[in-house]
Amino acid sequence: MKIAFVADLGSPQALALIVGEGRKLCDGGTALDGQTGGVLSRAMQGSRFTGGKGKTLVVSAPHGLDASVVVLAGVGERETLTDLAIEEAAGAAYHAVKMSGAESLTVDARSLSADQAARLAFAVKLAAYRFDKYLTRQKPDKVPSVTALTIVCTDPKAAQAAFGPMSAVADGVIFARDLVSEPANVLYPEEFAKRCKALEKLGLEVEVLGEKELEALGFRTLLAVGMGSRRESQVAIMKWNGGKAGDAPLAFVGKGVCFDTGGISLKPPEGMEDMKWDMGGAAAVSGLMHALAGRKARVNAVGVIGLVENMPDGNAQRPGDIVKSLSGQTIEVLNTDAEGRLLLADCLWYTQDRFKPKFMIDLATLTGAMIVALGLDYAGVFSNDDSVAQPILDAGARVDENFWRMPLPDQYDRHIDSPAADVKNMGNGRAGGSITAALFLKRFVNDTPWAHIDIAPTAWVSKSQRSIVPDGAVGFGVRALDRMVADSYEG
Repeated sequence: MKIAFVADLGSPQALALIVGEGRKLCDGGTALDGQTGGVLSRAMQGSRFTGGKGKTLVVSAPHGLDASVVVLAGVGERETLTDLAIEEAAGAAYHAVKMSGAESLTVDARSLSADQAARLAFAVKLAAYRFDKYLTRQKPDKVPSVTALTIVCTDPKAAQAAFGPMSAVADGVIFARDLVSEPANVLYPEEFAKRCKALEKLGLEVEVLGEKELEALGFRTLLAVGMGSRRESQVAIMKWNGGKAGDAPLAFVGKGVCFDTGGISLKPPEGMEDMKWDMGGAAAVSGLMHALAGRKARVNAVGVIGLVENMPDGNAQRPGDIVKSLSGQTIEVLNTDAEGRLLLADCLWYTQDRFKPKFMIDLATLTGAMIVALGLDYAGVFSNDDSVAQPILDAGARVDENFWRMPLPDQYDRHIDSPAADVKNMGNGRAGGSITAALFLKRFVNDTPWAHIDIAPTAWVSKSQRSIVPDGAVGFGVRALDRMVADSYEG
């Protein structure tokens, strides 16, 4: 998507106009309506479109305008106009005309601030996302025609400046979406680490640990998960040094199971293809580090992702195995499909021990129980520290990524006590499965302030309800955590 900010309307092919609740055209829209002899107003009056958030009305080739199509995009109440309303309107406008045959979309933002004009461009950049690299025989009429976006605003330079950091965040979201969308035969642990290594061009320092290094360090539980795969397990460490020298970093840890068969505790075949996105937590951490580096965030941050495949060959770990973790704690593996917590146990311990971070936040598609508890629209947040959890919830509300604080009760901890080892990797039955998984992780964070985000419900969507979120990979967590960093931790 080619994006430009200009001062003059020119001769647009497809034109989008902002409309407030009550069919209130923006200032520029009112003037353009006059040029049409009131066609736009009459079209609204003759329809159910009232300017509600995210609603659109398409008017084809109105007399008096150069545009072949005009889309009226609702933002709701103009007096309480929010960034989210602007985003939804821009995304909806793009989708309304993307197959129209027009090659460019022009949005009249002359009634908006420079920051709001930039927000329109940010939204269209995300809305236009498609993962189509493997579609080799698409018919032309199935491919969006709109490939360029022009934002008409009163101060193009200011809008362009405001768009810079937003565009960097969008790039991070898109990077995460691409990772989650890739098939597992393409994106295996070494390839994932290679793509993270390429982020050094943004200024990140990236270190990749292979199996020899991990064995020497004592990452035995992570390595145990990957024993059944011919692909080598990896840990990628991404560092961004944008804050003061010596300041403790913010740490983000991601589960990266590039494909999860369940191992010896084999999953049923129906739906197993979805397990290519069991690395959604690692993708979110990678996308976040991409965003922080891209917008030159004034903070020190580290992202640590464990990358494995969970496969069922003759060398795979077995139910009943006991393995010694990096922390020294022993773990009884009752179910090899509860593998993400094993990987995270070593990564969390390593992160807190090596980097002494201000806090740790891990993201993982960890439990189906989280979907049972919260449905498909909320990620669960578990934390040992309110000062870590609350900024996540606040930031999520600002960017329309839904989080729900979950309990972490000490009385449930007994459910993961093992008679044969220090801890077992699952609770007693299905009750409270997401909670016992979080309590398992809590044993490996020491005294570090920490939050665990179970994104199993939100990493992938079948039918998106938002115009800037595609069906498929969401990139969930990148925007919220970037917003949290910007609001609460940057100087």
